[in-house]
Amino acid sequence: MIRTFIIDDHPLVREGLKQILSETNEMKVADEGGYGRDTLEKIDKNQYDVVILDTYFSGIPVLAFIKDIKNIKPKLPVLVLNMRSEKDNGLRFLKAGASGCLAKECEADELKEAVRKLSKGKKYISPSLAEKIALNMVTNGAQIKHEKLSRREFEVMLLIAGGRSLKEIAQELSLSAKTISVHRARIMKKMKMKNNVGLTCYVIEEGLLD
Repeated sequence: MIRTFIIDDHPLVREGLKQILSETNEMKVADEGGYGRDTLEKIDKNQYDVVILDTYFSGIPVLAFIKDIKNIKPKLPVLVLNMRSEKDNGLRFLKAGASGCLAKECEADELKEAVRKLSKGKKYISPSLAEKIALNMVTNGAQIKHEKLSRREFEVMLLIAGGRSLKEIAQELSLSAKTISVHRARIMKKMKMKNNVGLTCYVIEEGLLD
């Protein structure tokens, strides 16, 4: 029995995935949850064969979350359902540690096949994404800028791009304004940006805000 863990902030999406996986007797949804510390704690304490992670969300740094999962369970396969913008080719998820990536238009049978392969220690990339990834590697081998950011820096960047002031960000994250200012300075340096306008344009162009 393949024990899966479904991660998505929307209960209805999780329910849909559960129904698909329940169509076969060889798979079981052992647990489910959203993007939060409680989910990471479950992964740390329990045994799963495959994590299915849906990237259709608002304001959560998926790349950092994948890395958190891999830090806890390095050998645990992560399958990403790429529900973000059409521009996103999935390469960033694989570089973050995911073992597989499916396009949002995949069929139910392809999802189940991907889960089977990952449970056996193999990789899986849907054909449509594979073509985009190959093209990306040929035309742009450079590291994606925001991959250099830490989880907290990524979170602060999204809040800045969302129009929050440093004071508002500090209150929302329960940190001091000075700490947020330091994070902003590091973000600007790593991203090679001069101001919030450039940072916001980058976030929008990359489809990091839904």
